Amino acid sequence: MKRKLLGFIGAAMLITALPACAATSIMPDGEKPLYPVSPLIVKKGVDTVYPSVAGDFMVFSTYHNDTFGVERVSKNSPNASSRAVKSMVIREAIRFGVAVADGSVGFVSNRTGPVSAWMWLGHGESYASIGQMSSFRGSVAPYHLNGSADGKIWCFDTTLQKIRQNEILNEFSGHPFVELVGQTWRTYDSDSFMHKQGYKKTETGKKNKLFPPVLYVFNRTTVQLNMIPNAFDGTISPDGRKVVFVRETNGNYDLWMQTIDGGELVQLTDSRFGDFEPQFSPDGSKLLFVSNRDYSGTVTRSSIYMMDMKNYQITRLTNARNAVDGGPAWLDRKTVVFHSDRNPDNPQSKTISGWNIWQLKLD
Repeated sequence: MKRKLLGFIGAAMLITALPACAATSIMPDGEKPLYPVSPLIVKKGVDTVYPSVAGDFMVFSTYHNDTFGVERVSKNSPNASSRAVKSMVIREAIRFGVAVADGSVGFVSNRTGPVSAWMWLGHGESYASIGQMSSFRGSVAPYHLNGSADGKIWCFDTTLQKIRQNEILNEFSGHPFVELVGQTWRTYDSDSFMHKQGYKKTETGKKNKLFPPVLYVFNRTTVQLNMIPNAFDGTISPDGRKVVFVRETNGNYDLWMQTIDGGELVQLTDSRFGDFEPQFSPDGSKLLFVSNRDYSGTVTRSSIYMMDMKNYQITRLTNARNAVDGGPAWLDRKTVVFHSDRNPDNPQSKTISGWNIWQLKLD
């Protein structure tokens, strides 16, 4: 059964070229953006990454003056006033912000120990724990927090490798190389931190010296905690029944899906290169993700793609020559937001040493 399903998906993996839309910038060789893109949030001197949208709210993570933070804005006026998750201790690192439809904000912090996951309830100064904290304390460093729009189901990943766990705890509140601020999928790739030595491609056959991580899925209603081996960067389906995640096999990263209660495991992509950072559309019919498949696995180049969950057909949405496009989310049914190191003055051809949040219109 699985073999037949994978065969069908593989046949549907051809990327369809879409008609070029009107755009203000053109690459030197004449190539236009697949869809019009424009900067949405640009803060001078501040890296803004990983937008998350639920209800009327958008949440994003920031990095400024060696400090990590999380902010919430109205998705309809994202450049108006913002509300930052309040720091409680000196040099607190607040990361992996997740929007909840009622205005709550999920995040990961080192405020009560090494690292733990919390949800600010959206008003006042009350915080709810995410996960069974007594099971994790001192033994888990949660990364890549994500959750359902109603805040009932959450997922995050961690390494079980002790030496890597200690390194992650230091990196969580440390001073990362600028690329890693917007490419947190590289957390579990042994070669992806050596920026001065160059990176090996994320390609089948590459040896990863790190142990595979595990993904935790936590239901706040039933207090059930599930673990999925060799999985990270999860996203919960809108109905709360399925989780899509990234799995590394023989140096290659693909997207997989299974029901949260442990049902059938399905491989969604089978690229020779890397697929990362999946995100369901609000109705569950589409899946955004990031890939370097059109850059031959180059680590520092990636685009945004969209999968139709009915027929598994994949459409490329962005095609800048040099950019790292990442962290996609759905602002609304026809608008995708993402972060990128594109230059706002020349988004198709030049990049900058920083991150801003961008948007693209599907129509």
